[in-house]
Formats: sequence, structure tokens, C-alpha cells
Amino acid sequence: MARLTLDGVPASTLARRWGVPHAALFHTLTSSLDVVHDLAARGAGHGTAVLAEEQTEGRGRDGRTWRSPAGGVWLGMVLRPGHVALGALSVRAGLVVADAVDELLGTAAAQLKWPNDVLLADRKVAGVLCEMRWQGESPEWLALGVGVNVCNEIPAELASRAVALAEFVPGLRRVDVLDRLVPALAAVATGRPTLTEAECRAFAERDWLRGRELRTPAAGRAGGLAPDGALLVDLGGDTDAVREGHVELV
Repeated sequence: MARLTLDGVPASTLARRWGVPHAALFHTLTSSLDVVHDLAARGAGHGTAVLAEEQTEGRGRDGRTWRSPAGGVWLGMVLRPGHVALGALSVRAGLVVADAVDELLGTAAAQLKWPNDVLLADRKVAGVLCEMRWQGESPEWLALGVGVNVCNEIPAELASRAVALAEFVPGLRRVDVLDRLVPALAAVATGRPTLTEAECRAFAERDWLRGRELRTPAAGRAGGLAPDGALLVDLGGDTDAVREGHVELV
């Protein structure tokens, strides 16, 4: 493992300040989630964090890739949840990221687009991905991936759909983001199996999709979340609870 620092802070110091068992830093990875799964299979503790300067095959939902050049936060974490709905856990992680973005900006600006996008001014600033591994019917570990555009360059062809936090907060460091993210993300797997009323309200206040007409994953109008994190779609006389799929607007 290369002896790296993150914004001048060594890995051992980061682990202590975040209250996690271990923080591993890498120059280049295919995906931080690959390392998370490997560490978890070897017994890594809950909260273990993996960070890459860049990812060559960072991944999002449905097999999509996440462009991950130097300057962004490309974080993977080992979580060992009890019985919790995967959709609820993903929503909780998204709320953590949105809260961190708002704190850094000093204003309530971040919105959440189900299932895993954090938006600023209708442009994607961060994404969340959860990959569960099971032992029989019980979750053995969860690999949580979070990507945040911090001070990485956004290509011109993506500028209408993606944005970096440094556009709003010049001079922002990745460690400033991670100090707010890692301790809070380590706690998302310790809550109730489904979303609380307060969590549902918090999502509703940030819900970018609510009221919009959808083509997929179901044809209808987005109507908020179920307690297990499913997207509720008003079909005009009935309501469908969608737990996976790609969102396309009409």
C-alpha cells in the first residue's frame, strides 16, 4: 500500500479523527468498492474506510460508470448492518451527504433524486451506491460507496449535468468533506430497519422527483418514498412501490 496522505493528513490520523478502525489510502483503484469487499471478506471492522485519489472503473447503479479523476472524494466503507432495508440505508446515506453539502455551503441547497443522486441546482454533485453481501438470509456486510465532486475538473460535455462543490466553495478541501461524511456514514447502518417519520420528512424536503412525470421505472407521477426506501409512483388510480430501476422523466 502506498504511503499517501489526504490533503497532508496521514491515514492513521484520519482513522482516529473519524473514529473508524482503519482508513486506507490509494493512488489509483478500479473502484474503492472492490477493495471494501476484499477487506470485509477478511474481517475488516464496521466503519473501515477506503479512499482513492482516482478510480479507473468507478461504478454507479445499473452498471453505469462514475468518472473519478483526482480532486474528488471517492470513498468506500465497510458497514455491518443488522436487519435493515437496503433502500432505507441508501436513503439515509444520501441524507448524510446532502446535510454535509448544506453545511459546507452554509445554506439548504442540496436535493435528492431517488435512488442515489445528490443535486445542486439540478446538477449532480454526489452519488451513493450500496452493495450487500449475504450469509444465508442475513446480511454479512455492506459496501457503501460515495462519490463527491469536490475540486475535480468537470468536462465541458458534462457541465450541464454535473458540478463540483468548489464552484460554490472555492478552496474547499476533500478532508473538509470527509470530516463531515465518514463519522455520520458509519452510523447509517445502526438505525431502525426502515425509515423513521423524521427521515421520510427530511427526504421529502429535498425530493427532486416529487410531482414529476416519469417514463421509467414506472409510468406515472413520483409521489415520495415508502418507509423501506421504495419510490412511490402514482399510476392514476393506484400506487406502485418501486425498489429498483433507472429513472427517466417524461
